[in-house]
Amino acid sequence: MTDITAPESPATGSATAGNGKFRAVRWIGFLAILAGAVMIVAGGVVWGVVTTQLRAEEITVSEDAAFLGGSQVAGPFTALAQADIINVHTLEMTGGKTYAELEQNDPIRAVAMNASFLRASLFTSVVSYGVAAFAMGAGLMIGLLGWALTAVTPRRNA
Repeated sequence: MTDITAPESPATGSATAGNGKFRAVRWIGFLAILAGAVMIVAGGVVWGVVTTQLRAEEITVSEDAAFLGGSQVAGPFTALAQADIINVHTLEMTGGKTYAELEQNDPIRAVAMNASFLRASLFTSVVSYGVAAFAMGAGLMIGLLGWALTAVTPRRNA
């Protein structure tokens, strides 16, 4: 295994001459750890806010949903399940036609439009969960890389 230490200075024969270069690497490592922590916290806050807002709506996944029927919408999977069953119910009411396929004077078109808006809102929460999870995962990786940078660089000699 290769020893990663500061090279000896030709003038002094010690490892202290290369520490200036390693100091910058250690600072970058510390900044990466800090950035990773901020990303993890920010992702967690977003996840919590979206969950709180969904729970406040008191939506229950329809019992006839393909999955998670009867559950409160409070996460990405329940939001996806409710969006899916809204589409199923809407297509049943419109005879298989989407909002765009219905005639402009068709009275059921307003129902299809509202269903479309509800689905879009639920899909937005699903995307928000995805972005929050990505931020937390990326924060973890950046933090680990920062830790690795600080772990492999030599400490400053007194």
